[in-house]
Amino acid sequence: MIGKSVKFVVLSFLVLLFTCASGWAGTIKIGLMCPLTGSWASEGQDMKQIVELLAEDLNAKGGVLGQDVEIIVSDDGGDPRTAALSAQRLGTQGIVAVIGTYGSAVTEASQNIYDDFGIIQLANGSTAIRLTQKGLTKFFRTCPRDDEQGKVAVKTINAMGFKRVAILHDNTTYAKGLADEAKKLLTANGQSEIVFFDAMTSGERDYNAILLKMKSTNPDVVFFTGYYPEAGLLLRQKMEMNWKVPFIGGDATNNPDLVKIAGKDAAQGYYFLSPPVPQDLDTPEANTFLKNYIKKYAATPGSVWAVLSGDGFLAITTAIKNTKSTDPEVLATYLHTQLKDMPGLTGKLSFDNQGDRVGDLYRLYQVNDQGAFVLQPK
Repeated sequence: MIGKSVKFVVLSFLVLLFTCASGWAGTIKIGLMCPLTGSWASEGQDMKQIVELLAEDLNAKGGVLGQDVEIIVSDDGGDPRTAALSAQRLGTQGIVAVIGTYGSAVTEASQNIYDDFGIIQLANGSTAIRLTQKGLTKFFRTCPRDDEQGKVAVKTINAMGFKRVAILHDNTTYAKGLADEAKKLLTANGQSEIVFFDAMTSGERDYNAILLKMKSTNPDVVFFTGYYPEAGLLLRQKMEMNWKVPFIGGDATNNPDLVKIAGKDAAQGYYFLSPPVPQDLDTPEANTFLKNYIKKYAATPGSVWAVLSGDGFLAITTAIKNTKSTDPEVLATYLHTQLKDMPGLTGKLSFDNQGDRVGDLYRLYQVNDQGAFVLQPK
């Protein structure tokens, strides 16, 4: 009996010693779930580049808590079913938190899985209102919500003097939510008449039928709440039928691929709402990030949504540093209650008790004749 007891104590000591040594020599793992394939692949590639760049910079300065940060990347394909599998895989990788993802429906497919694993999730492009209304205390997002965007959209439409408004969405969680919010607000203020409200099918190549249907209602403006691949096609096909009605897009159309798909001539004059990109900010954090990004990739970031994933990385690593902990409960409490006006890549960052970003980020952009996105004066 004594021999067995001694053996157990020695074995326990060795296990403890190995565990401690592994902890000392190991890394702090942060997951990144993003669409590296599919129609949103350019978003995912930018997310990966930005988060990995920030991790390299942090590790070059000594990491956090004396350990390097390791980024574990998983492709969600921009698809809810793939995202669920991706979340299951990441949940078994020993990650402290996960950054991502881009689409609201894709994020929604992963939320409960990460919550079941006890993992913090920081979404970067998922603006659907209901995502933060489920009582998931470890879910956060660095992007604004659709209701905030809806208010800015209606304000913009009214300020431009448009009276007859067509609203087109694609039935995704994000697009339908934004369309419904805009419809509700436009109806309530009574300054404009909604002459068209309908959905199209994303992923198709020919949108002439829905364009002709909208055109028959004679709108002054079309508010499109879907994503940039479809927006590019709509603009190109609208030009081909010589329909000159102005289009205003939601924030999911803020991607340079919009101009590649539409062509510069068709994209010229297109308006969209979006948080500002780092190129349009004068904060030290944005300037330093841009210099490092351009030095490494010889280009500027293509998407603000990818930059918002960088804000998620900064938020979680700041929480780890300041709490000296990797306990998700401790980190979530810190993010909810103590992270106040953290200097981020897109401006100051704080979260409310639901995990939503605090503050109004939305600005109006217009595509110029060179295909560049130009921030409009307030």
